[in-house]
This record gives sequence, C-alpha cells and structure tokens, in this order.
Amino acid sequence: MGWFSRIESPLLARLSIAVWRLFADDLRLDEAKRSDFRSLHDCFTRELRPGARPIDPDPDVLVSPCDAIVGAFGRIQGTKVFQAKDFPYTLLDLLGDRGLAERHRDGLFVTLRLKANMYHRFHAPASARIDRVRYLSGDTWNVNPIALKRVEKLFCKNERAVLEFGLPDPREALTLVAVASILVASIKLHCVDDVFDLRFRGPHETAMKDVSVSSGNGRPSV
Repeated sequence: MGWFSRIESPLLARLSIAVWRLFADDLRLDEAKRSDFRSLHDCFTRELRPGARPIDPDPDVLVSPCDAIVGAFGRIQGTKVFQAKDFPYTLLDLLGDRGLAERHRDGLFVTLRLKANMYHRFHAPASARIDRVRYLSGDTWNVNPIALKRVEKLFCKNERAVLEFGLPDPREALTLVAVASILVASIKLHCVDDVFDLRFRGPHETAMKDVSVSSGNGRPSV
C-alpha cells in the first residue's frame, strides 16, 4: 500500500480517492489547502487551509497534536501501559531507552489513533524544545481496535519515531511517539532531513540543537 500510494498520477489519485470515499464518506477534503493531489500519499499527507484548526493559546494547555480518536488514556502503572484490556506493554519496549522510560514512571499517557480519512499531519502539543529524535524500525501493522486486541505489544512492533521535548520546567517530561501504520507507512519530520520508512534501518538517534516549536506548530524554528 505504501508503494501504491506514492505512484504519482493525478488520474489514479482521483480514482483511488473516489473508491476511498465509498468506505469513508466522512473524508473532509474541503478543509485541505488544495484539492489537486499528485498521488494517494499526497492526499494522506495534505495540508490544511489556514484557520482550519484554531489552537488554544493558553500556555498551560496541552493540545492534541493531531486529529484522532482517543484509544486509551490514564495513569502509567510504574512503566507499564495498556494498549487494550489485558494487553500491556512497557515503556522500555515502546521508547527503546531505559532512562526515558524511567522519566515517565507513574506518569500519564494518551493513545491517539488516526483513521485513514483523517488529516495525517501532527503538530507540537506544547511550546517546547525538541531535544532528541529516536527512530525505531519495525513493521506496519494496522492499528485499528481489532488489531490492538489481537496483536500483543503492537505499538512496540511497528516502526516509530520518539520525540523528546524539553519543557520550561526541567522536572516535567513530555514525549510524543509517532507510530507508522499500513497506509502511510512512513514518518517525515520537519526537524530531520531523513524520511523514516521501511527502507531506513534503526534504531537511529538524532540529537537536536536549538530547535524550538510552538504549540500546534509543525515546523521548527532554529
């Protein structure tokens, strides 16, 4: 699907989107910055027109980084998190870093799932500094509720990018984990030159320097 979605043919893109609408009638392309897509992937990763998502200006509010359905949320039990009932995973398995896992011990988590029809870009959940990006290669399992109840440690098996944020209060920790799935099957960050996909082997670590983002913003300022 990743290969097919990247075929650049406006006609094929229009036909694919028409078929897509048969299964996802709530595909809202009227919010997109443009409507002429070169490929299906181009549609998946579309930009929104200005003002489509007003961001809460309160600096104490942690905003959602993306359009999504809340799959799970709550208190982390030590370093154990649940993707579904009776399906736990550990922060070490997810993050690949013991020190980072310990920083989030007994903290809070929220799992946000993007449906195929949703806007597929994600943005900074708070005004912060990006300290480190860690890419972990893996599979591209579907992350729908059925798969989450059947595939153990699914998020820890898929390829993912771990973004560590530095907040004004050094006692606080904020980490965003972008998990790739079957349709897009890649992760592109504005602060990293590489496109992370199945051809890019990990783990791969990138230390950032003086990269800051504002709440709701997807492009860093250096």
